This record gives sequence, C-alpha cells and structure tokens, in this order.
Amino acid sequence: MTAEADIARIPFEPPARPSHPPVPPPAVERPPVELTIDGRAVAVPAGSTILDACRAQGIDTPTLCYVENLTPVNVCRICVVEVAGSRTLVPACSRPAEAGMDVQTDSERVRLSRKMVLEFLGSSVDVSLAGPREPDGSIAAYAARYGADPSRYGDAAAPAAADERDARESGHHHPAAGEPTAATVSQPVKVDNELYVRDYSRCILCYKCVEACGVDAQNTFAIAVAGRGFDARISTEWNVGLPDSACVYCGNCIGVCPTGALMFRSEHEMRAAGTWDESAQTVTETICPYCGVGCALTLHVQDNSIVKVSSPMDSSVTDGHLCVKGRFGFEFVQNREG
Repeated sequence: MTAEADIARIPFEPPARPSHPPVPPPAVERPPVELTIDGRAVAVPAGSTILDACRAQGIDTPTLCYVENLTPVNVCRICVVEVAGSRTLVPACSRPAEAGMDVQTDSERVRLSRKMVLEFLGSSVDVSLAGPREPDGSIAAYAARYGADPSRYGDAAAPAAADERDARESGHHHPAAGEPTAATVSQPVKVDNELYVRDYSRCILCYKCVEACGVDAQNTFAIAVAGRGFDARISTEWNVGLPDSACVYCGNCIGVCPTGALMFRSEHEMRAAGTWDESAQTVTETICPYCGVGCALTLHVQDNSIVKVSSPMDSSVTDGHLCVKGRFGFEFVQNREG
C-alpha cells in the first residue's frame, strides 16, 4: 500500500479502543490521626481539622468566619484553641489535626482570647443578628458564655454619614472629636437595587462574601476589601453602586454572610416594618425550574409569600450557591392572576 493510501485511510479508520479502559489509581487509605482534646484521647480521619475533631466529640467551638463551602481564611480568630508546644493560639477551623497533638479548647488563655474578640466586635459592629450558620447558635450566646462585655469600652461614637467611611484614605489617622468613644462602623444602609441591601454597620470583615464572589463560587470578583486597619471595608471597584459594578446578583454573598450585613431587600424591609417573623415561616424544599442543572432550593415562606430563597450547603449540585434566577427569580410565583 502506498503512502498516499495510508494517509487516505486515517480519517476513516480510527485506532481501536483499548480493551482495558484506564481507571483511576486506587485510593490510598490513610490511618486515622490520634490526638488528645481536653485530656481525652480521640481518633479522627486523616485530613480532618481540629474543628472537625472537636465537633466529632460534641465540643461546641464558636465560629464566625468559617463555613463549610468556603476556604477557611482565619480572620475572626474566635475558634482559636491552645496546642501544647505552639507559641500562639491556633485557628481550629483550618489547622489540620496532627498525630500526638494535645489540644485545649477551654483553657483560661482560650477563654480570654475569645472574650476579647467578642468584645471588640460587639463594641464596634452591630452584631444583633450575628451567628454562625452551622452549628445553630448566636454570637449573643457566645458572649454570655465567655462573659464578654462590649459596653466597657465606652459609649459608641456617632454613626458615619453616608459614604463617609468609603471616602477615607488608607493609612490616615482620623482622631475622634470630643470625649473618647468606642469607634464603630455604624453607617446608613446601602440600598441601590431591588434585590438586596448592604448594611455595613453589621459587617465584621469575615471575607466570606469576597470568597463567594471570587474563586470559591461565582468567579465574578465584584467586591473586595478596600482600605486598611479600622477603615478596612468591603467595597465594589472604585466604590461604585452595585448596578454599575461587575455584580451579577447571584446573591451568594448573602448566602454566606453570618451577620446580616448582606440581606434580601424583602427581609430588610420586613424587619424595618416589624413584620419579619422567622417563627411564622415555613420552609419548602424544591428544585429550580429555570434550567436543567437541577439546583436545590429552600423556599422561606411567610404569610403565603416567598420572602427569601437559599440552597442547602450539603447539596452536591449547588454546595449552597445559586445563580440570580434561583436566588431571586421567585416573584413570578407571587404574581398570580386573581
């Protein structure tokens, strides 16, 4: 057969399929990790964090900036524990459990550190709605547990005017006028669209919204951290309003916010009117009808109206995240012909 004939056969005679399709290598089973927590010998699966180990033992470790569907960023420092031989307290949410570790979760040093974190947050931020999504708890319960008293830092400073904090220059000191007061991030709520509001008086800079907007979920990068020190804040590019930013209104930032700084506009307005009542709400699990992905939806209903939509974090389809249609596209349900 000539070379020309060989070339002519190539498109019509693909190579035969292998008789043994490739398979992934077998998973290597690693032995469990044995450590000591509060004097008790425990064993946890390899790859577990100290927080995983604590929760497996039923130890309620407070968290704020940690959520299962995002990368730990270690910024709130409320989950810190004491590890023998470690110079500093370590964040339980991200520190892997290691063989032979001796962990103390309720030592005097740990309790003092958590108390200080709670007091600093409580004296500068409105944490009245704050609490970790998992496990069910609230920052108020943690404050009571550790004896935190934010009021000992004095009266709160006057709220900033609209956009005043956004205009501050990084690295510049802004002394308080008059008698010393506790600096706060209090400021007017940003309402510039029909879907959700930004109440940065409640923001503890946990970075969850930035992660959800970035590589951990949406990859939109519409928000980031601006400024430094106490003037650090979450901001859009050039501090433009959300309608003029890169935001696509997926609302994944709302889904991970632990303090209510980012909130459905419907919830914000109902809270302002005094009609928001979670005890009167029902929850319905369903599947989003907009496309074929099959995202799991949790509809929160009050007075026969959907007031917000979330997605379970243990959903293998969404990991707790949604798009704009799944999160906010429920109004058509409530506009039925009479």
